[in-house]
Amino acid sequence: MKSGKGPAVHETNEPYPNEKLMKPMIVLALAGLVAMTAVAQDVKMKEGTKPTVVMVGGEAMYPMKNIVENAMNSKDHTTLVAAVKAAGLVETLQGAGPFTVFAPTNNAFTALPAGTVDGLLKPEAKTALTTVLTYHVVAGTMDMKALKAAIEKAGGKAKLKTVAGQELTISMNGPNNIQVWDVTGAYANISTYDVMQKNGVIHVIDRVLMPKM
Repeated sequence: MKSGKGPAVHETNEPYPNEKLMKPMIVLALAGLVAMTAVAQDVKMKEGTKPTVVMVGGEAMYPMKNIVENAMNSKDHTTLVAAVKAAGLVETLQGAGPFTVFAPTNNAFTALPAGTVDGLLKPEAKTALTTVLTYHVVAGTMDMKALKAAIEKAGGKAKLKTVAGQELTISMNGPNNIQVWDVTGAYANISTYDVMQKNGVIHVIDRVLMPKM
């Protein structure tokens, strides 16, 4: 008769072949999970961050660029850029600053009396052009919040001394609209606020501000 004993079983402590494969797979899975969690946290953080890139003239204005670099990319500010070049102010506005610039659009320059822009761009009018342009520049970085605070502190109308040495007046026209007044009594509306720059801030305006000449 055959013995009732089954085939001999040899015990071993060696892992099964599948177990050898599973260990590196588990490590990779854990690494992937950690990476996915980090990415998710990064995306969540970015979603909660206020965008700093503003569109002007159909182009993005990047806060890591300076005032001149961004203005040159705006299709709405080709006249302003030409004037800055003619006045020799490129290097100044590329400097550390910081500056607050009230930047008139092309339409704002077009609205001036006929021949005004052509006259200002002539070499012999460089001094007058420089005065007009620097009348749109205030030392320091004044975003919309700072402009509002200055208006409130002054009781409704605040004076801003420009690089030209003459003053602008700012006032509120509604909760979210600031008007900028020149010495002639004319005013410009700010159409785009807080275009942040590496060396200051730009506010786009719809009128050229005129100083005393």
